[in-house]
Amino acid sequence: MIWWQIALVGTAAFCAGAMNSVAGGGTFLSFPALLAVGVPPVVANASNSVALWPASLSGAWAYRQELARYKRYLIPMGFVSLVGGVCGGLLLLATSDAKFSVLIPWLLLFATVLFAFSGRISALLRRGNKAKPGNSPGALAGHAVVSVYGGFFGAGMGILMLASLAMAGHDDVHEINAIKNLLSAVIYSVTVLTFVIAGAVDWPYTAVMLLTATLGGYWGASVARRIPAVWLRRFIIAVGALLTVFYFIKTL
Repeated sequence: MIWWQIALVGTAAFCAGAMNSVAGGGTFLSFPALLAVGVPPVVANASNSVALWPASLSGAWAYRQELARYKRYLIPMGFVSLVGGVCGGLLLLATSDAKFSVLIPWLLLFATVLFAFSGRISALLRRGNKAKPGNSPGALAGHAVVSVYGGFFGAGMGILMLASLAMAGHDDVHEINAIKNLLSAVIYSVTVLTFVIAGAVDWPYTAVMLLTATLGGYWGASVARRIPAVWLRRFIIAVGALLTVFYFIKTL
């Protein structure tokens, strides 16, 4: 690593931590930064997951009181998260860098569109579904798909999970966010363990990102909330759109 690579990756991770603490979408900065300094796509995705993992744990811990009353409900959902996260991580490790490079622009496009229309999607699903929340086969199957996707790529997983929980009958925003944070933490934890055991992590860059992303998350929680949320969302969408176009052109 040379100074500009450390600066690029560290700054991107700091901004990613801040963005995730306020509105999400940090992967749109941290993952491409790793690609820019020459980290292979599969290792870059695995390293990014490890670097942003502590934030998922802190998010789940913050909602521990709200989650206490859902223990029985969360056990099967947590098991599905665990299995799906491992499957997604193994799927990533089984994918060659060449194939994953082709998938990158499509995954970024999917995540960007999800982020851009997340509010409308969640509102529509909450309005159209009056069922009592539960672990129906359909709800578990939907969450399994989200878990595999999260283990494989991660960007946009939170939005997908919000949608699947709304489809399962949850209509309270705080309730949905609390469950989402916990299940996301489970998925990230098992995928991180999978990547570490498989030796698919670039530790020098990951160490830099772990430090700066944690600092960014703290800064974001205390300062960045002063930034109007709509401006931040527009910035994230613009970054996602530009990166999507860039990687589509790169694959031509």
